[in-house]
Amino acid sequence: MWIPTEHEKYGVVLASFRGTVQHGLPLEIGDTVQLLEKCEGWYRGFVHKNPNAKGIFPCTYVHLKNAHIKNKGQFETVIPTEDSVITEMTSTLRDWGAMWKRLYVKNEGDLFHRLWHVMNEILDLRRQVLVGHLTNDRMKDVKQHITARLDWGNEQLSLDLVPRREFSMVDPDEISVTELFKLMEHRHRKKETPVPASTHHLFVHMKSLMSSNLGEELEVFFHIYDGRENRPLSERFFVRLNKNGVPKSPEKTERQCTLFVDLGSSDLRKDVYIVVHIMRIGRMGAGEKKNLCSTQYRRPFGCAVVSIADLLTADSKDDHLLKVYACTTESEWYQIHENIIRKVNSRYNLSGSNTGLAVSLQLLHGDIEQLRREYMVLFTRGVSITKKLGFSDIIMPGEMRNDLYVTLEKGEFEKGGKSVARNVEITVYVLDIEGQVMKSYVAAGSGEPGGDEYHSFVLYHNNSPRWAEQIKLPIPVDMFRGAHVRFEFRHCSTKDKGEKKLFGYSFVHLMQEDGRTLPDGTHELIIHKCEENANLQDSSRYLKLPFSKANLPGNNQAVKGTKESFWITSFLCSTKLTQNGDMLDLLKWRAHPERINDSLSKLKEIDGSEIVKFLQDTLDTLFGILDESSQRYGLKVFDCLVHIINLLQDSKFQHFKPVMDTYIESHFAGALSYRDLIKVLKWYVDRIIDAEHQDHIQQVLKATEYIFKYIIQSRRLFALATGGQSEEEFRCCVHELFMSIRFFLSQENKITSPVTQTQAVFLRTFPAVYGELLKIFTVREVAGFVRETLGSLPATAHAECPLEAVKLHCIAETVESQLYTNPESRCILLPVVLRLLQAHMQEQRDLVMCVRILTSMLSLIRKEDSVTTEPVVSEEVDLIVDSLLVVLMRTILEITNRPQPAGTNMRLQFQDITGEFVACLLALLRQMSDKHYQQLLQAFTSKDDLRDFLLQIFTVFRILIRPEMFPKDWTVMRLVTNNVIITTVLYLSDALRKNFLNEKFDYKVWDSYFYLSVIFINQPCLQLESFSPSKRKRVLEKYGDMRVMMGCEIFSMWQNLGEHKLNFIPAMIGPFLEVTLVPQPDLRNVMIPIFHDMMDWEQRRSGNFKQVEAKLIDKLDSLMSEGKGDETYRELFNSILLKKIERETWRESGISLIATVTRLMERLLDYRDCMKLGEVDGKKIGCTVSLLNFYKTELNKEEMYIRYIHKLYELHLKAQNYTEASYTLLLYDELLEWSERPLREFLNYPMQSEWQRKEYLHLTIVQNFDRGKCWENGIILCRELADQYESYYDYRNLSKMRMMEASLYDKIMDQQRLEPEFFRVGFYGKKFPFFLRNKEFVCRGHDYERLEAFQQRMLNEFPHAIAMQHVNQPDQTIYQAEAQYLQIYAVSPIPESQDVLQRDGVPDNIKSFYKVNHIWRFRYDRPFHKGTKDKENEFKSLWVERTTLTLVQSLPGISRWFEVEKRELVEVSPLENAIEVIENKNLQLRTLIAQCQSRQMQNINPLTMCLNGVIDAAVNGGLARYQEAFFVKDYVVNHPEDGEKIGRLRELMFEQAHILEYGLAVHEKFVPQDMRPLHKKLVDQFHVMKSSLGIQEFPAYVRASPVHFTNGSPRSSCRNSVPNIISPDGARVVARRSPLTYPAVNRYSSSSLSSQASNEVSNITGQSESSDEVFNMQPSPSTSSLSSNHSASPNVTSSAPSSARGSPQLQDKHKHSRENSCLSSRERPVSAIYPNPLDPAQRATPHQIGDTTLPRSDPNLSAPDKVRATFSSRSLDSVKEVNNTQFSDTVGKLLCPPVPPRPPHSGSSAKTLRSQSPLPTSRSPQKSSLPPFTPSPTECQSAGLVSNSPVLSGSYSSGISSMSRCSVSEASGTEATTGDHPAHQGPTMPNSVSSGSDELIRRENKTPPPYSVYERSNPRRPVPLPHSLSIPPSLDPPALPPKPHQLRTSSMKLVPASDPRRADGVPHVPRPRPLPRKVSQL
Repeated sequence: MWIPTEHEKYGVVLASFRGTVQHGLPLEIGDTVQLLEKCEGWYRGFVHKNPNAKGIFPCTYVHLKNAHIKNKGQFETVIPTEDSVITEMTSTLRDWGAMWKRLYVKNEGDLFHRLWHVMNEILDLRRQVLVGHLTNDRMKDVKQHITARLDWGNEQLSLDLVPRREFSMVDPDEISVTELFKLMEHRHRKKETPVPASTHHLFVHMKSLMSSNLGEELEVFFHIYDGRENRPLSERFFVRLNKNGVPKSPEKTERQCTLFVDLGSSDLRKDVYIVVHIMRIGRMGAGEKKNLCSTQYRRPFGCAVVSIADLLTADSKDDHLLKVYACTTESEWYQIHENIIRKVNSRYNLSGSNTGLAVSLQLLHGDIEQLRREYMVLFTRGVSITKKLGFSDIIMPGEMRNDLYVTLEKGEFEKGGKSVARNVEITVYVLDIEGQVMKSYVAAGSGEPGGDEYHSFVLYHNNSPRWAEQIKLPIPVDMFRGAHVRFEFRHCSTKDKGEKKLFGYSFVHLMQEDGRTLPDGTHELIIHKCEENANLQDSSRYLKLPFSKANLPGNNQAVKGTKESFWITSFLCSTKLTQNGDMLDLLKWRAHPERINDSLSKLKEIDGSEIVKFLQDTLDTLFGILDESSQRYGLKVFDCLVHIINLLQDSKFQHFKPVMDTYIESHFAGALSYRDLIKVLKWYVDRIIDAEHQDHIQQVLKATEYIFKYIIQSRRLFALATGGQSEEEFRCCVHELFMSIRFFLSQENKITSPVTQTQAVFLRTFPAVYGELLKIFTVREVAGFVRETLGSLPATAHAECPLEAVKLHCIAETVESQLYTNPESRCILLPVVLRLLQAHMQEQRDLVMCVRILTSMLSLIRKEDSVTTEPVVSEEVDLIVDSLLVVLMRTILEITNRPQPAGTNMRLQFQDITGEFVACLLALLRQMSDKHYQQLLQAFTSKDDLRDFLLQIFTVFRILIRPEMFPKDWTVMRLVTNNVIITTVLYLSDALRKNFLNEKFDYKVWDSYFYLSVIFINQPCLQLESFSPSKRKRVLEKYGDMRVMMGCEIFSMWQNLGEHKLNFIPAMIGPFLEVTLVPQPDLRNVMIPIFHDMMDWEQRRSGNFKQVEAKLIDKLDSLMSEGKGDETYRELFNSILLKKIERETWRESGISLIATVTRLMERLLDYRDCMKLGEVDGKKIGCTVSLLNFYKTELNKEEMYIRYIHKLYELHLKAQNYTEASYTLLLYDELLEWSERPLREFLNYPMQSEWQRKEYLHLTIVQNFDRGKCWENGIILCRELADQYESYYDYRNLSKMRMMEASLYDKIMDQQRLEPEFFRVGFYGKKFPFFLRNKEFVCRGHDYERLEAFQQRMLNEFPHAIAMQHVNQPDQTIYQAEAQYLQIYAVSPIPESQDVLQRDGVPDNIKSFYKVNHIWRFRYDRPFHKGTKDKENEFKSLWVERTTLTLVQSLPGISRWFEVEKRELVEVSPLENAIEVIENKNLQLRTLIAQCQSRQMQNINPLTMCLNGVIDAAVNGGLARYQEAFFVKDYVVNHPEDGEKIGRLRELMFEQAHILEYGLAVHEKFVPQDMRPLHKKLVDQFHVMKSSLGIQEFPAYVRASPVHFTNGSPRSSCRNSVPNIISPDGARVVARRSPLTYPAVNRYSSSSLSSQASNEVSNITGQSESSDEVFNMQPSPSTSSLSSNHSASPNVTSSAPSSARGSPQLQDKHKHSRENSCLSSRERPVSAIYPNPLDPAQRATPHQIGDTTLPRSDPNLSAPDKVRATFSSRSLDSVKEVNNTQFSDTVGKLLCPPVPPRPPHSGSSAKTLRSQSPLPTSRSPQKSSLPPFTPSPTECQSAGLVSNSPVLSGSYSSGISSMSRCSVSEASGTEATTGDHPAHQGPTMPNSVSSGSDELIRRENKTPPPYSVYERSNPRRPVPLPHSLSIPPSLDPPALPPKPHQLRTSSMKLVPASDPRRADGVPHVPRPRPLPRKVSQL
């Protein structure tokens, strides 16, 4: 049975548990669990990280921990009873763990490893704390270490700052907001700006001396030297080195390391140096031989110097190698360091090139105790302390020091009868009062222990040596009296014995007879002669002699006159001894009573350090004098006491205040002194107003605190001694004193008056007196004193008055004093404090001090105070609210709106007070209860006041919510703020409802309320979804989700508004929408219905809700682009509102609105998701296009439309899609007119006129068209700009524009353009973004991009997509699948501009543009067998399924891909397929022959291979298969309707034979010698082929029309005189293998070739040498129509998928290998360039013209060729100038019916590029016997013309079926239906008329195709479209394109008035409407 657990509530999982049992709960090691029930060794409970999942687990898996329970019962909370630091550590480490792993994933290795180390360190410390074996001090250190590490980690991971008090986290509910703010700020400051240390220390570690000339022991001395004052700052640190240059005692680190202590901040400057002197110990001369002398001398070696400033910039601990310098002359040694510092190079040099001193130097900061904690190792290992000369900046009481420093300066010695100067050495001894040498009291410096004597270094042969050697004599105080120092002088001989011979001595006494020590300074000592050591044994014999020349009596001239002298400098640093006689006189006042007056007067002149040395003795002396003769000396003693008290205010001596406090508490014994002190103090106060000089009185008042301390202590001692006598007298004296004080304070004076300054001095010290008064008086009495004293201050004061600030400071001290913390005194003092505070805050003066006072006041008030104080607290809150709430809010408003000061310090201070005022306001509001709010609101007498208050408080709350109000990691503070705000708002919303509804409605207040609520909900710190689970849980437990609370409040208030809701429509739509986008389901459910309400009220008001719709749409874009909203929101928005409007009368329009908004959301969400990706890809561009079109077509939002145009433009530029970028920018350009209307600043455009902006756009677009090689489009814009410049007479710019236009023409002719591939892509499945989902697109590939590369790119863009392996349309299961499917294959473009492509003489460079630009339609073919397949001849049943795709916009356009708008499917019969195949092959042959003739081919191989492929096709049956299939009787009978087509096929076969014959003749002329055998073979095979066709002689019509070619016209040579020899820009014909071949049955010899053909060839070749039309091509023999009878038709094989190729007719794949080897990579079978036939279904009934047995026209010309064809001035055989009228007449009728005029277009003023594109126009013929005509469209179609067949290719290699583009160019002429054109003009219309009318109509129409139809040309190689095989028509050179001013009247529009696609018989599909012209300022 399961029993609820009583005490077992909390546990930690010891081992992981899988939870495989029924109801089992999986556990992971380390999880914490809460236990609910227990049963037989099992617990039931939940894991804290997922409290919703409850289950059972074994008891043994859990370690129980003690815990206490809050809210016992169903919703109980269990908290472990462990140290709060442990709890924090555990939860923090859990949070870090997850983030730590993410760091690894993000590759932030550095932080990852550092955090790992810190986490391990914390775990180790946690273990130590849990074990519990630490001492209290150690525990404190460990916790400090832990919290420091936790804070570091939180900061590194951008987590929240944790408020702490003594290492424990603080619960913000348990302290006031002001305290919380202080804690947060303290931790923030600690983190940001460490307080600079005032004391610094230099750590020195002597490593070694490196030198080549060592060999003697060395002594190294370090000291710190002031280069500015030329004096040492510290004593010396002394290290002994052995002969190798390393320390002698390496095991004793204190002898190598030292700490130069107590450097002040002023010592860390550039001219303070570390100076190192090095002495060697050995022979006199460095190079002397060893046996000369065994005596050791100290001799100079070298010196090194380094500036302390260098250490400030160096790393924390650097090893330095110091250069060592030696003296040039030894006598300069004493100042070598100064010379080095001053860089006097002549006086020193390097002691050796490789001599260096290796030293480690480090500057440490902070006091010495702090260093001991931080650098424990340093002190435990051992380090000597090197003290500063003199006391540090701050003298600490209890510091014991008694050091005498003696510097051996210089000496003057006589030669002593020697010829050379002496080598003098000084020996120093210290002797006590008995004449005994004092042991170990002579020290060369710290680092080495002191010795009994000291030997100076020796200067060689120098009678005036200067040593400047400092020694330290640390003599104890008690040994100072009677001690003296003796200096013995010896001459050091350098002879064999090397003896040191005594020749004199000096001495000096350390203390004078009166007790004063040897004064500091330089002393000239007498040198007494002495040559025997024995004479010095008894010191008493010489101590009576004079020692200093200064002290000699005047008559002792003999000694004074001696030249010999010795100088020393002494300096005493003692805390016990003095050199001051006045001090000694005062302390010994009883010995000389007559000197008391003088001594007291001189006390003020004594140095402060002397006074503090003897502080207690001095005070005892003063009070002793006061007790004995108060009448006589009372005033002077008081003054001396004041002087000493004020001396302790000095920062140098401030640490002696505790010494004085201790003295007062423990040693002071003046029980009667209080009377005299009060009396004198009152005497001074009474004279303040009359005194002329206030300085002394101010000094007295400064000392008030300590004077009161003495008074109170004295009175207590008296009361203790007398049992409380004279109590009333004492109280009376104090009252009188305060009366005097109040009187002087109440005086109003001028600002500059000295009395005012005196008042200020008193107020500064007054608060310090409270504590003393409380020792004798009650709390109420003292509070009374204070209240009356502060109340006596003059109320009216000037703002400039310094007294005001001091007054406030006094109030602050009062509020912070012990007195104010007592509730009894608070109620007395509070009114005075509030009065002063309110006055200052109202005038915005001294705000820093005001906020300090407020903070202190509010920190004392807590709701949690005991019940007894509750009424008091409530009363205090009342008082504060009444006085300060409004003024506090006004202050916050003013300081937040004030411009921030420039200075950093000022700005910091400014921010501080803002935060503190805010904390005060929050603290006050948090203390307010219902009662307080009621009283507050009732206190407002008028509605206006209440309105102003509400507006003010709402504004303040909005300021508090600002992100910059608190640092970003202060989440705790922000949550407290929000909790206070929402509580207050709930109270105030009541007042809003009661006072400002119905007829009293006030829009401004309600608007402010709603605005506040919205920004409250949107705060980042309340978005719980972004928090870690543990943080979210903590926030929800403490505060709940405050967003939902506020959302419910908004909804409730909205419902109360009634008809006033209309005031907030549409203003609040945006804000409320922002709220609903917050990802909180409850909040969304509450807020979304408000939109229904808004729609309803708007409908009532205006009958629609357009305002709601417009605002929703505007805001959605900006909000969603910020990352707000998600798919769930879209669904919720849709479902909630649809449900709400079900019963409304306006339901239909409501549904429409909701659908529009939902669709917009879909697009915006997709857009946002796409933009998150890194690189620019098709998805981003497609998404932007989709959104742009949505704004334009469905929403008609011009500004948003323009914004997205520019976003799309930027994407294109980034992706280097320059053509698409141009088209995109053109959309904006089209919205502008050439007008002077001013436009506002918008996006990156400045304020400018519409004309200027349009000009700028034109230039930018031209530039991008140029970069995209789409020069034709650029030319049109250049012309338009040129027209504008011309109309303004701006000839300078006009000239530039014409030059630019010319340069574009040059580029067209000279530069290479690549033709892009086109690919059809299908996106199927629900996982695609909606703008792609289940749609198909055609995409323009990149340069050089083939199908495989494109497929790979698409799969990279959609990594989750599955590639489909077939080209069939997918079924519904694919459409509805929760996946992504991609279907990709190649398609062929169907060009619109057939008139250019088929015009003779147009260079290929020009044609190439029109083949791949402004393409609307694409197609691909799929072969299949219908009916039974004939195994013998598969062509009988081989049909082609031809799919034509029509796009919504032409390519290229604003995107690289556009959606397919319409699919058309037609089936091409086997016969039609055969016709197409042969037509294609004929065209290819003609082109190659023409190229060969015009010498464009560098070699003849392509022609050879093509001829070979067609002729040598016996293997596969060739054309015979077609004959078998279609010419047999069965087929003719069964298909009577195909009679004409069969005839056409027969004609084409004959034509092919004729072309082959002609081609062989050309081939014979150009074939090289080594290929002659092949040529002969071809001729033989050709005869076999002819005979197989049954051709003995060609029919008359064939003979009559010898082969002629496009290049045959001599006129063309003047158009283009430079042939373009096989360049990649040239025309491209990719021939493909054909299923047709002829059986080679009979063979004829080549002699049967007709001589006529040979003549023709000679004529043609002779003529075509002058030809200029160049068709560069590399045809492939693999595509010969006669090459393989088992390959499918060309339009089938290359596009068919692999699955299709599995059919029998495709099995011989290997046959391609030979032929494909001839193809370049560009020519693989994937391209198409042939004119497109009409689909069979669209073909019209033939109109018979003339004799039907003759061919209708040139079988190789597609319809536009025939429509545009005219006679050439000269036929191919016209060398003889034969004019055959009859023949011409026949051909004229066949070929030249009149040109139908273009249909007149609607009167759109739109201009587009199309009509102005630089197309050549036809001209009337020059030489022809008949006026030529062009056939009507119906006749064209009836002529049996079929286009060249498309080609299919496919492979499984990429996993995606592919279809190459069809080899089709669809003619605009053939597309036009009869309905679109008027009937033909009749056979008599001359071509010139037709051409002219065409030109005329063009000028009238002025409507070229839209920009969206125009595109970047990534050109393919242009294809020549040859003339008829009969008479070559003559063409004039093409006309220049018409000028813009002739064609344009208005700007270019996006969509043309007539759709070019309507010509193909397809009903017109309405295009998206253009944007209405807005007079916007964009």
